[in-house]
Amino acid sequence: MLIVHQSIRNQCWTAVGVGSTLLRRSETVERSWTMLSWLGFATVGVILALLLTNRVAAVVALAGVPIVAAFVAGFTPADVGEFAGAGIADVAGTAAMFVFAIAFFGVLRDAGMFDPIIDRIVGLAGDTPATVCVATTALACAVHLDGAGATTFLITIPAMLPVFDGLGMRRLLLATCVGLGAGVMNLLPWGGPALRAASTTDVPVNDLWVPLIPAQIAGIVTVLVIAWWLGRRESKRITAAEPVPVAAAGGPEPRAVTHPAESGGSGTNAVYAGTDPGPAGSSDGGDSDGGDSDGGDATAGGLRRPRLFWFNIALTAAVVGGLVAGLASAETLFLAGLVLALVVNYPGLRAQTERIEAHAKGAMLMVITLLAAGVFLGILEATGMIEAMATASAEAIPAGAAPALPLIVGVLGVPLSLLFGPDAFYFGVLPVLTGVGEQFGITGTELAQAALLGQETLGFPISPLTGSFYLLVGLAGVEIGKHIRALIGWAWLASLVMLAVALATGAIPVWAA
Repeated sequence: MLIVHQSIRNQCWTAVGVGSTLLRRSETVERSWTMLSWLGFATVGVILALLLTNRVAAVVALAGVPIVAAFVAGFTPADVGEFAGAGIADVAGTAAMFVFAIAFFGVLRDAGMFDPIIDRIVGLAGDTPATVCVATTALACAVHLDGAGATTFLITIPAMLPVFDGLGMRRLLLATCVGLGAGVMNLLPWGGPALRAASTTDVPVNDLWVPLIPAQIAGIVTVLVIAWWLGRRESKRITAAEPVPVAAAGGPEPRAVTHPAESGGSGTNAVYAGTDPGPAGSSDGGDSDGGDSDGGDATAGGLRRPRLFWFNIALTAAVVGGLVAGLASAETLFLAGLVLALVVNYPGLRAQTERIEAHAKGAMLMVITLLAAGVFLGILEATGMIEAMATASAEAIPAGAAPALPLIVGVLGVPLSLLFGPDAFYFGVLPVLTGVGEQFGITGTELAQAALLGQETLGFPISPLTGSFYLLVGLAGVEIGKHIRALIGWAWLASLVMLAVALATGAIPVWAA
Protein backbone atom coordinates (compact mmCIF):
# COMPACT_ATOMS: atom_id res chain seq x y z
CA MET A 1 0.00 0.00 0.00
CA LEU A 2 1.36 3.39 -0.93
CA ILE A 3 0.55 5.15 2.35
CA VAL A 4 2.05 8.51 3.25
CA HIS A 5 3.86 8.32 6.59
CA GLN A 6 5.69 11.62 6.63
CA SER A 7 4.85 14.51 8.89
CA ILE A 8 4.57 18.03 7.62
CA ARG A 9 5.03 21.34 9.31
CA ASN A 10 1.66 23.08 9.06
CA GLN A 11 1.13 26.71 9.77
CA CYS A 12 -1.67 27.73 12.11
CA TRP A 13 -3.71 29.60 9.52
CA THR A 14 -5.36 32.75 10.72
CA ALA A 15 -6.72 34.01 7.43
CA VAL A 16 -8.30 31.64 5.00
CA GLY A 17 -10.62 31.68 1.99
CA VAL A 18 -12.22 28.50 0.67
CA GLY A 19 -10.64 27.71 -2.69
CA SER A 20 -7.77 30.21 -2.26
CA THR A 21 -6.06 29.99 1.13
CA LEU A 22 -4.22 32.95 2.58
CA LEU A 23 -1.49 31.97 5.02
CA ARG A 24 0.01 34.03 7.82
CA ARG A 25 2.85 32.64 9.88
CA SER A 26 1.84 32.62 13.55
CA GLU A 27 3.29 29.45 15.05
CA THR A 28 4.62 26.21 13.60
CA VAL A 29 3.07 22.99 14.83
CA GLU A 30 4.09 19.45 13.92
CA ARG A 31 1.10 17.51 12.66
CA SER A 32 0.94 14.08 11.13
CA TRP A 33 -0.35 14.18 7.56
CA THR A 34 -1.89 10.76 8.14
CA MET A 35 -3.62 11.99 11.30
CA LEU A 36 -5.17 14.91 9.42
CA SER A 37 -6.40 12.62 6.65
CA TRP A 38 -8.02 10.17 9.06
CA LEU A 39 -9.49 13.02 11.07
CA GLY A 40 -10.96 14.41 7.83
CA PHE A 41 -12.45 11.05 6.85
CA ALA A 42 -13.87 10.64 10.34
CA THR A 43 -15.41 14.12 10.22
CA VAL A 44 -17.13 13.49 6.89
CA GLY A 45 -18.19 10.01 7.99
CA VAL A 46 -19.75 11.20 11.24
CA ILE A 47 -21.61 14.00 9.46
CA LEU A 48 -22.98 11.62 6.83
CA ALA A 49 -24.00 9.12 9.50
CA LEU A 50 -25.84 11.79 11.47
CA LEU A 51 -27.60 13.13 8.39
CA LEU A 52 -28.51 9.73 6.98
CA THR A 53 -29.92 8.49 10.29
CA ASN A 54 -31.75 11.74 11.18
CA ARG A 55 -30.04 11.87 14.56
CA VAL A 56 -29.64 15.62 14.78
CA ALA A 57 -30.58 18.75 12.87
CA ALA A 58 -28.46 19.42 9.79
CA VAL A 59 -26.97 22.58 11.31
CA VAL A 60 -25.73 20.60 14.34
CA ALA A 61 -23.97 18.01 12.18
CA LEU A 62 -22.54 20.40 9.60
CA ALA A 63 -21.19 22.97 12.06
CA GLY A 64 -20.66 21.05 15.29
CA VAL A 65 -18.65 18.07 14.05
CA PRO A 66 -16.01 20.07 12.07
CA ILE A 67 -15.49 22.47 14.99
CA VAL A 68 -14.78 19.55 17.32
CA ALA A 69 -12.47 17.98 14.72
CA ALA A 70 -10.50 21.22 14.37
CA PHE A 71 -9.96 21.37 18.12
CA VAL A 72 -8.83 17.73 18.12
CA ALA A 73 -6.32 18.63 15.38
CA GLY A 74 -4.81 21.19 17.74
CA PHE A 75 -6.12 24.46 16.34
CA THR A 76 -7.01 27.25 18.74
CA PRO A 77 -10.48 28.77 19.16
CA ALA A 78 -9.25 31.89 17.36
CA ASP A 79 -8.07 29.80 14.39
CA VAL A 80 -11.32 27.84 14.22
CA GLY A 81 -13.33 31.05 14.43
CA GLU A 82 -11.50 32.53 11.45
CA PHE A 83 -11.78 29.31 9.45
CA ALA A 84 -15.53 29.19 10.09
CA GLY A 85 -15.95 32.90 9.34
CA ALA A 86 -14.19 32.56 6.00
CA GLY A 87 -16.33 29.56 5.09
CA ILE A 88 -19.50 31.44 5.98
CA ALA A 89 -18.39 34.38 3.85
CA ASP A 90 -17.87 32.02 0.94
CA VAL A 91 -21.50 30.80 0.98
CA ALA A 92 -23.11 34.10 1.96
CA GLY A 93 -23.95 34.93 -1.65
CA THR A 94 -25.66 31.58 -2.16
CA ALA A 95 -27.63 32.04 1.05
CA ALA A 96 -28.80 35.50 -0.02
CA MET A 97 -29.74 34.19 -3.45
CA PHE A 98 -31.80 31.43 -1.89
CA VAL A 99 -33.80 33.81 0.32
CA PHE A 100 -34.69 36.11 -2.55
CA ALA A 101 -35.30 33.24 -5.01
CA ILE A 102 -37.68 31.45 -2.64
CA ALA A 103 -39.62 34.65 -1.98
CA PHE A 104 -39.66 35.55 -5.69
CA PHE A 105 -41.00 32.22 -6.92
CA GLY A 106 -43.31 32.00 -3.92
CA VAL A 107 -44.94 35.34 -4.72
CA LEU A 108 -45.37 34.34 -8.36
CA ARG A 109 -46.88 31.02 -7.31
CA ASP A 110 -49.29 32.88 -5.02
CA ALA A 111 -50.24 35.12 -7.93
CA GLY A 112 -51.12 32.04 -10.00
CA MET A 113 -48.44 32.32 -12.66
CA PHE A 114 -47.72 28.59 -12.54
CA ASP A 115 -51.35 27.49 -12.85
CA PRO A 116 -51.59 27.59 -16.69
CA ILE A 117 -48.07 26.15 -16.95
CA ILE A 118 -49.01 23.27 -14.70
CA ASP A 119 -52.17 22.64 -16.68
CA ARG A 120 -50.10 22.57 -19.87
CA ILE A 121 -47.55 20.16 -18.43
CA VAL A 122 -50.25 17.88 -17.09
CA GLY A 123 -51.99 18.09 -20.46
CA LEU A 124 -48.84 16.97 -22.26
CA ALA A 125 -47.56 14.48 -19.70
CA GLY A 126 -50.95 13.44 -18.41
CA ASP A 127 -51.70 12.77 -14.79
CA THR A 128 -49.73 9.52 -14.80
CA PRO A 129 -46.76 9.60 -12.40
CA ALA A 130 -44.52 7.76 -14.87
CA THR A 131 -44.91 10.40 -17.60
CA VAL A 132 -44.64 13.22 -15.06
CA CYS A 133 -41.34 11.80 -13.79
CA VAL A 134 -39.98 11.45 -17.32
CA ALA A 135 -41.08 15.00 -18.16
CA THR A 136 -39.42 16.30 -14.99
CA THR A 137 -36.13 14.56 -15.74
CA ALA A 138 -36.20 15.73 -19.36
CA LEU A 139 -36.90 19.29 -18.22
CA ALA A 140 -33.93 19.15 -15.84
CA CYS A 141 -31.72 17.88 -18.68
CA ALA A 142 -32.84 20.71 -20.95
CA VAL A 143 -32.47 23.46 -18.35
CA HIS A 144 -29.03 22.19 -17.32
CA LEU A 145 -27.68 22.92 -20.79
CA ASP A 146 -26.19 26.07 -19.25
CA GLY A 147 -24.15 23.88 -16.89
CA ALA A 148 -25.31 25.62 -13.71
CA GLY A 149 -26.87 23.43 -11.06
CA ALA A 150 -28.35 26.35 -9.15
CA THR A 151 -30.16 27.63 -12.26
CA THR A 152 -31.51 24.16 -13.02
CA PHE A 153 -32.92 23.71 -9.53
CA LEU A 154 -34.32 27.24 -9.34
CA ILE A 155 -36.22 26.79 -12.59
CA THR A 156 -37.22 23.12 -12.56
CA ILE A 157 -38.34 22.53 -8.98
CA PRO A 158 -40.67 25.54 -8.56
CA ALA A 159 -42.31 24.65 -11.88
CA MET A 160 -42.83 20.95 -11.11
CA LEU A 161 -43.43 21.06 -7.37
CA PRO A 162 -47.14 21.98 -7.65
CA VAL A 163 -47.61 19.18 -10.20
CA PHE A 164 -46.15 16.59 -7.83
CA ASP A 165 -48.15 17.95 -4.90
CA GLY A 166 -51.34 18.08 -6.90
CA LEU A 167 -51.00 14.44 -7.99
CA GLY A 168 -50.06 13.28 -4.50
CA MET A 169 -46.53 12.34 -5.57
CA ARG A 170 -43.66 12.47 -3.11
CA ARG A 171 -41.35 15.46 -3.20
CA LEU A 172 -38.48 13.06 -2.58
CA LEU A 173 -39.20 11.63 -6.03
CA LEU A 174 -39.12 15.13 -7.51
CA ALA A 175 -35.66 15.76 -6.05
CA THR A 176 -34.48 12.39 -7.39
CA CYS A 177 -35.70 13.03 -10.94
CA VAL A 178 -34.28 16.54 -11.05
CA GLY A 179 -30.98 15.34 -9.59
CA LEU A 180 -30.65 12.61 -12.21
CA GLY A 181 -31.39 14.98 -15.08
CA ALA A 182 -29.00 17.66 -13.85
CA GLY A 183 -26.30 15.15 -12.95
CA VAL A 184 -26.07 13.46 -16.33
CA MET A 185 -25.86 16.86 -18.06
CA ASN A 186 -23.14 18.14 -15.73
CA LEU A 187 -20.66 16.35 -17.98
CA LEU A 188 -20.98 19.12 -20.60
CA PRO A 189 -17.67 20.81 -21.50
CA TRP A 190 -18.76 24.17 -20.08
CA GLY A 191 -19.75 22.58 -16.78
CA GLY A 192 -17.66 22.92 -13.66
CA PRO A 193 -16.19 19.38 -13.47
CA ALA A 194 -15.07 19.30 -17.12
CA LEU A 195 -13.45 22.72 -16.89
CA ARG A 196 -11.64 21.75 -13.71
CA ALA A 197 -10.45 18.48 -15.25
CA ALA A 198 -9.20 20.29 -18.36
CA SER A 199 -7.34 22.79 -16.21
CA THR A 200 -5.66 20.06 -14.17
CA THR A 201 -4.64 17.87 -17.12
CA ASP A 202 -3.82 20.78 -19.43
CA VAL A 203 -5.96 19.16 -22.13
CA PRO A 204 -8.56 21.06 -24.20
CA VAL A 205 -11.95 20.46 -22.63
CA ASN A 206 -13.46 19.28 -25.92
CA ASP A 207 -10.79 16.58 -26.14
CA LEU A 208 -12.04 15.28 -22.83
CA TRP A 209 -15.73 15.49 -23.66
CA VAL A 210 -16.07 14.37 -27.30
CA PRO A 211 -14.97 10.73 -26.69
CA LEU A 212 -17.52 10.59 -23.86
CA ILE A 213 -20.49 11.72 -25.97
CA PRO A 214 -21.75 8.14 -26.58
CA ALA A 215 -21.53 7.49 -22.84
CA GLN A 216 -23.42 10.69 -22.04
CA ILE A 217 -26.17 9.81 -24.52
CA ALA A 218 -26.47 6.41 -22.87
CA GLY A 219 -26.64 8.16 -19.53
CA ILE A 220 -29.48 10.40 -20.65
CA VAL A 221 -31.45 7.41 -21.88
CA THR A 222 -30.72 5.60 -18.62
CA VAL A 223 -31.95 8.38 -16.34
CA LEU A 224 -35.14 8.73 -18.40
CA VAL A 225 -35.77 4.99 -18.09
CA ILE A 226 -35.09 5.19 -14.35
CA ALA A 227 -37.51 8.12 -14.06
CA TRP A 228 -40.18 6.13 -15.90
CA TRP A 229 -39.68 3.14 -13.61
CA LEU A 230 -39.75 5.32 -10.48
CA GLY A 231 -42.97 6.87 -11.75
CA ARG A 232 -44.54 3.45 -12.25
CA ARG A 233 -43.57 2.53 -8.72
CA GLU A 234 -45.00 5.79 -7.40
CA SER A 235 -48.25 5.13 -9.21
CA LYS A 236 -48.57 1.81 -7.40
CA ARG A 237 -47.85 3.51 -4.08
CA ILE A 238 -50.51 6.13 -4.67
CA THR A 239 -53.01 3.47 -5.64
CA ALA A 240 -52.27 1.48 -2.50
CA ALA A 241 -52.22 4.43 -0.10
CA GLU A 242 -54.11 7.65 0.38
CA PRO A 243 -52.85 10.68 -1.57
CA VAL A 244 -50.33 13.02 0.00
CA PRO A 245 -52.20 15.84 1.78
CA VAL A 246 -51.20 19.07 0.07
CA ALA A 247 -52.74 22.35 -0.96
CA ALA A 248 -54.17 22.86 -4.41
CA ALA A 249 -51.58 22.68 -7.15
CA GLY A 250 -49.96 26.00 -7.77
CA GLY A 251 -51.31 27.53 -4.59
CA PRO A 252 -49.60 28.35 -1.34
CA GLU A 253 -48.32 25.17 0.27
CA PRO A 254 -47.72 24.28 3.87
CA ARG A 255 -44.18 24.77 5.03
CA ALA A 256 -43.67 21.13 5.87
CA VAL A 257 -45.52 18.46 3.94
CA THR A 258 -45.51 14.98 5.42
CA HIS A 259 -45.48 12.26 2.80
CA PRO A 260 -46.50 8.77 3.84
CA ALA A 261 -43.55 7.12 2.18
CA GLU A 262 -41.10 9.63 3.62
CA SER A 263 -42.16 9.31 7.23
CA GLY A 264 -39.95 7.84 9.84
CA GLY A 265 -37.06 9.19 11.83
CA SER A 266 -37.02 12.39 13.73
CA GLY A 267 -37.00 14.52 10.64
CA THR A 268 -34.84 17.02 12.44
CA ASN A 269 -32.42 17.49 9.57
CA ALA A 270 -35.16 18.40 7.14
CA VAL A 271 -34.73 21.55 5.13
CA TYR A 272 -38.03 22.95 3.98
CA ALA A 273 -38.32 25.62 1.38
CA GLY A 274 -42.06 25.61 1.00
CA THR A 275 -44.25 28.41 2.12
CA ASP A 276 -45.63 28.97 5.55
CA PRO A 277 -49.16 30.22 6.02
CA GLY A 278 -47.86 32.83 8.45
CA PRO A 279 -50.00 35.76 9.35
CA ALA A 280 -51.61 35.63 5.96
CA GLY A 281 -53.13 32.33 6.92
CA SER A 282 -55.43 34.08 9.35
CA SER A 283 -56.12 37.16 7.30
CA ASP A 284 -59.65 38.40 7.34
CA GLY A 285 -59.45 39.46 3.76
CA GLY A 286 -59.66 43.16 4.56
CA ASP A 287 -58.09 45.90 2.51
CA SER A 288 -54.35 46.16 2.54
CA ASP A 289 -52.67 49.45 3.10
CA GLY A 290 -52.98 51.25 -0.16
CA GLY A 291 -53.49 48.00 -2.06
CA ASP A 292 -56.22 46.04 -3.70
CA SER A 293 -59.13 44.91 -1.60
CA ASP A 294 -58.08 41.29 -2.03
CA GLY A 295 -54.44 41.90 -1.34
CA GLY A 296 -54.66 40.54 2.17
CA ASP A 297 -56.86 37.57 1.38
CA ALA A 298 -54.74 34.49 1.97
CA THR A 299 -57.10 32.13 0.16
CA ALA A 300 -55.83 30.80 -3.13
CA GLY A 301 -58.51 32.63 -5.09
CA GLY A 302 -57.88 35.91 -3.30
CA LEU A 303 -54.15 35.76 -3.99
CA ARG A 304 -54.45 34.98 -7.69
CA ARG A 305 -53.66 37.74 -10.22
CA PRO A 306 -54.74 36.27 -13.57
CA ARG A 307 -54.70 39.67 -15.28
CA LEU A 308 -50.99 39.96 -14.47
CA PHE A 309 -50.07 36.54 -15.87
CA TRP A 310 -48.12 37.84 -18.87
CA PHE A 311 -46.37 40.48 -16.79
CA ASN A 312 -45.25 37.78 -14.37
CA ILE A 313 -44.12 35.55 -17.24
CA ALA A 314 -42.07 38.42 -18.70
CA LEU A 315 -40.60 39.22 -15.30
CA THR A 316 -39.60 35.59 -14.76
CA ALA A 317 -38.07 35.38 -18.24
CA ALA A 318 -36.10 38.56 -17.58
CA VAL A 319 -34.75 37.30 -14.25
CA VAL A 320 -33.84 33.86 -15.58
CA GLY A 321 -32.38 35.36 -18.75
CA GLY A 322 -30.25 37.72 -16.71
CA LEU A 323 -29.14 34.81 -14.56
CA VAL A 324 -28.07 32.74 -17.56
CA ALA A 325 -26.39 35.70 -19.27
CA GLY A 326 -24.61 36.74 -16.08
CA LEU A 327 -25.87 40.32 -16.22
CA ALA A 328 -25.60 40.63 -12.45
CA SER A 329 -25.17 38.42 -9.41
CA ALA A 330 -27.96 35.90 -8.80
CA GLU A 331 -28.97 37.47 -5.49
CA THR A 332 -29.23 40.91 -7.11
CA LEU A 333 -31.42 39.62 -9.95
CA PHE A 334 -33.78 37.76 -7.65
CA LEU A 335 -34.00 40.69 -5.26
CA ALA A 336 -34.92 43.02 -8.13
CA GLY A 337 -37.46 40.51 -9.41
CA LEU A 338 -38.97 40.13 -5.94
CA VAL A 339 -39.37 43.89 -5.54
CA LEU A 340 -41.14 44.23 -8.89
CA ALA A 341 -43.33 41.16 -8.24
CA LEU A 342 -44.47 42.54 -4.88
CA VAL A 343 -45.07 46.09 -6.09
CA VAL A 344 -47.11 45.02 -9.12
CA ASN A 345 -48.97 41.99 -7.76
CA TYR A 346 -49.52 43.04 -4.15
CA PRO A 347 -49.31 46.81 -3.75
CA GLY A 348 -49.52 48.10 -0.21
CA LEU A 349 -47.65 47.50 3.03
CA ARG A 350 -49.97 44.89 4.50
CA ALA A 351 -50.25 42.69 1.42
CA GLN A 352 -46.49 42.78 0.79
CA THR A 353 -45.65 42.04 4.42
CA GLU A 354 -48.00 39.06 4.43
CA ARG A 355 -46.44 37.61 1.30
CA ILE A 356 -42.91 38.02 2.67
CA GLU A 357 -43.85 36.48 6.00
CA ALA A 358 -45.58 33.59 4.26
CA HIS A 359 -42.36 32.54 2.54
CA ALA A 360 -39.69 33.72 4.99
CA LYS A 361 -39.74 30.87 7.47
CA GLY A 362 -38.96 28.10 5.00
CA ALA A 363 -36.22 30.18 3.38
CA MET A 364 -34.65 30.90 6.76
CA LEU A 365 -34.38 27.19 7.57
CA MET A 366 -32.39 26.71 4.38
CA VAL A 367 -30.15 29.70 5.02
CA ILE A 368 -29.18 28.37 8.45
CA THR A 369 -28.22 25.05 6.85
CA LEU A 370 -26.20 26.79 4.13
CA LEU A 371 -24.25 28.85 6.64
CA ALA A 372 -23.52 25.72 8.67
CA ALA A 373 -22.27 24.07 5.46
CA GLY A 374 -19.97 27.06 5.02
CA VAL A 375 -18.48 26.35 8.44
CA PHE A 376 -17.98 22.71 7.43
CA LEU A 377 -16.27 23.54 4.13
CA GLY A 378 -14.18 26.36 5.58
CA ILE A 379 -12.78 24.28 8.42
CA LEU A 380 -11.99 21.22 6.31
CA GLU A 381 -10.22 23.36 3.72
CA ALA A 382 -8.27 25.57 6.11
CA THR A 383 -7.10 22.86 8.49
CA GLY A 384 -5.58 20.92 5.60
CA MET A 385 -7.88 17.93 6.08
CA ILE A 386 -9.14 18.05 2.49
CA GLU A 387 -5.60 18.07 1.09
CA ALA A 388 -4.56 15.26 3.42
CA MET A 389 -7.62 13.19 2.48
CA ALA A 390 -6.86 13.67 -1.23
CA THR A 391 -3.25 12.56 -0.88
CA ALA A 392 -4.06 9.61 1.37
CA SER A 393 -6.82 8.39 -0.96
CA ALA A 394 -4.63 8.52 -4.03
CA GLU A 395 -1.56 6.95 -2.45
CA ALA A 396 -3.48 4.18 -0.68
CA ILE A 397 -4.15 2.44 -3.99
CA PRO A 398 -2.40 -0.96 -4.13
CA ALA A 399 0.40 -1.02 -6.69
CA GLY A 400 -1.05 -4.15 -8.30
CA ALA A 401 -4.31 -2.35 -9.02
CA ALA A 402 -2.68 0.71 -10.55
CA PRO A 403 -3.12 -0.47 -14.19
CA ALA A 404 -6.88 -0.53 -13.56
CA LEU A 405 -6.83 2.99 -12.11
CA PRO A 406 -9.24 4.53 -14.69
CA LEU A 407 -11.72 1.72 -14.06
CA ILE A 408 -11.45 2.19 -10.30
CA VAL A 409 -11.93 5.95 -10.58
CA GLY A 410 -14.93 5.49 -12.85
CA VAL A 411 -16.60 2.95 -10.58
CA LEU A 412 -16.09 5.03 -7.42
CA GLY A 413 -16.92 8.41 -8.97
CA VAL A 414 -20.41 8.82 -7.49
CA PRO A 415 -19.65 7.70 -3.90
CA LEU A 416 -16.45 9.78 -3.89
CA SER A 417 -18.68 12.83 -4.37
CA LEU A 418 -19.73 12.32 -0.75
CA LEU A 419 -16.12 12.83 0.36
CA PHE A 420 -14.68 15.36 -2.08
CA GLY A 421 -16.10 18.50 -3.62
CA PRO A 422 -15.20 19.41 -7.20
CA ASP A 423 -12.21 21.58 -6.28
CA ALA A 424 -10.83 19.08 -3.79
CA PHE A 425 -11.06 16.18 -6.23
CA TYR A 426 -10.04 17.74 -9.53
CA PHE A 427 -7.36 20.03 -8.09
CA GLY A 428 -6.25 17.77 -5.22
CA VAL A 429 -6.92 14.08 -5.86
CA LEU A 430 -6.67 13.96 -9.66
CA PRO A 431 -3.10 15.35 -9.94
CA VAL A 432 -1.87 12.74 -7.45
CA LEU A 433 -3.71 9.97 -9.31
CA THR A 434 -2.18 11.21 -12.56
CA GLY A 435 1.30 10.93 -11.07
CA VAL A 436 0.62 7.34 -10.00
CA GLY A 437 -0.99 6.44 -13.33
CA GLU A 438 1.86 7.77 -15.44
CA GLN A 439 4.13 5.11 -13.93
CA PHE A 440 1.92 2.51 -15.62
CA GLY A 441 1.33 4.29 -18.93
CA ILE A 442 -2.03 5.77 -17.91
CA THR A 443 -2.53 9.33 -19.09
CA GLY A 444 -4.13 12.13 -17.13
CA THR A 445 -6.71 12.41 -19.91
CA GLU A 446 -7.95 8.85 -19.32
CA LEU A 447 -8.19 9.40 -15.58
CA ALA A 448 -10.01 12.70 -16.03
CA GLN A 449 -12.51 11.12 -18.44
CA ALA A 450 -13.15 8.28 -16.01
CA ALA A 451 -13.74 10.74 -13.18
CA LEU A 452 -16.15 12.81 -15.28
CA LEU A 453 -18.52 9.85 -15.55
CA GLY A 454 -19.49 10.21 -11.91
CA GLN A 455 -17.42 12.43 -9.68
CA GLU A 456 -19.39 15.68 -9.17
CA THR A 457 -21.37 15.01 -12.37
CA LEU A 458 -23.99 12.41 -11.51
CA GLY A 459 -22.60 12.67 -8.00
CA PHE A 460 -23.06 16.38 -7.41
CA PRO A 461 -26.80 16.21 -6.49
CA ILE A 462 -25.88 14.00 -3.51
CA SER A 463 -22.72 15.85 -2.44
CA PRO A 464 -22.94 17.84 0.82
CA LEU A 465 -19.72 19.54 -0.32
CA THR A 466 -21.49 21.62 -3.00
CA GLY A 467 -23.75 24.58 -2.36
CA SER A 468 -26.24 23.61 -5.05
CA PHE A 469 -26.95 20.36 -3.17
CA TYR A 470 -28.54 22.36 -0.37
CA LEU A 471 -30.46 24.37 -2.93
CA LEU A 472 -31.89 21.14 -4.36
CA VAL A 473 -33.07 19.68 -1.04
CA GLY A 474 -34.24 23.06 0.19
CA LEU A 475 -36.37 23.91 -2.82
CA ALA A 476 -37.88 20.43 -2.88
CA GLY A 477 -38.48 20.50 0.88
CA VAL A 478 -36.96 17.08 1.57
CA GLU A 479 -34.68 15.75 4.29
CA ILE A 480 -30.99 15.63 3.45
CA GLY A 481 -30.42 12.07 4.61
CA LYS A 482 -33.49 10.67 2.86
CA HIS A 483 -32.57 12.47 -0.35
CA ILE A 484 -29.08 10.99 -0.38
CA ARG A 485 -30.42 7.50 0.30
CA ALA A 486 -33.08 7.85 -2.39
CA LEU A 487 -30.77 9.16 -5.13
CA ILE A 488 -27.33 7.62 -4.63
CA GLY A 489 -28.21 4.16 -5.92
CA TRP A 490 -29.87 5.42 -9.11
CA ALA A 491 -27.12 7.97 -9.77
CA TRP A 492 -24.49 5.29 -9.30
CA LEU A 493 -26.36 2.93 -11.65
CA ALA A 494 -26.50 5.58 -14.38
CA SER A 495 -22.81 6.30 -13.86
CA LEU A 496 -21.91 2.62 -14.22
CA VAL A 497 -23.92 2.39 -17.44
CA MET A 498 -22.00 5.37 -18.80
CA LEU A 499 -18.72 3.77 -17.69
CA ALA A 500 -19.63 0.53 -19.48
CA VAL A 501 -20.31 2.43 -22.70
CA ALA A 502 -17.04 4.37 -22.36
CA LEU A 503 -15.16 1.10 -21.89
CA ALA A 504 -16.92 -0.45 -24.89
CA THR A 505 -16.08 2.51 -27.14
CA GLY A 506 -12.45 2.57 -25.98
CA ALA A 507 -12.64 6.01 -24.43
CA ILE A 508 -11.43 4.53 -21.15
CA PRO A 509 -9.06 1.53 -20.93
CA VAL A 510 -10.01 -1.46 -18.82
CA TRP A 511 -6.38 -2.23 -17.98
CA ALA A 512 -3.20 -0.35 -18.83
CA ALA A 513 -0.98 -2.21 -21.27
